[in-house]
Amino acid sequence: MRKLLVAVTSALAFVVSTGTAAGAPLPLPEIFATNNTAIITDPADPRLEDRLVRFDREVRGIVRANGGVTTRSTLLDGAFWSGDQQRLTFERSRRFDVALGEDGLRHAASAIAERFRQESVLTFRFLPANSPEVDAVKVEVDGITARQLRQGLLDDTVAREKLGGGSVTLQDKAILIASVDDLPVVRAFVTGIGGDLRRAEVRRGTWEFVSGAGETPLSSKRNAA
Repeated sequence: MRKLLVAVTSALAFVVSTGTAAGAPLPLPEIFATNNTAIITDPADPRLEDRLVRFDREVRGIVRANGGVTTRSTLLDGAFWSGDQQRLTFERSRRFDVALGEDGLRHAASAIAERFRQESVLTFRFLPANSPEVDAVKVEVDGITARQLRQGLLDDTVAREKLGGGSVTLQDKAILIASVDDLPVVRAFVTGIGGDLRRAEVRRGTWEFVSGAGETPLSSKRNAA
């Protein structure tokens, strides 16, 4: 609770980008995915050094097959809390910026989930801040390492239960995706792990966990970035 109080006092310093300037295009939708099916509990596991090069090519091919284009792919180190097993797990994944419409995005994510035997694949579509479809936020903060993220999830009971986990780029940029209602929890978590709220960017949109069958599991509305 102390971390939540710290976040409240620094909330005014939190830089929030709630939409784009009038007439400016929204960023491209994003797909967060991995080919990992193992449960990795050791952050020093050599499998976490995989750069997922072949996976990158295969996902780009799936996006093309669904009528889209991948403009960027970013390698991520992720840490996720398993409430059922009460332990932290780790995986390498990639974020794909894709030029796809809503239906194409869902179809591509479903194909990725099926191809790589994933329970679900996370998508995020950016929306204007006043859109009635907004149900999620994506927070990016420079200057946070994978180690800080991991330790923070172990230390912060509220964050790990509400957010489930997060990811960090190789350039030490944390990426957290959560329900829009959990934005205060994200703020508290960023502060607690030493992040600079003045350097944080928040974008609003809608998230979806898409299964291989093209359906959204009802229990999957949690952070999987």
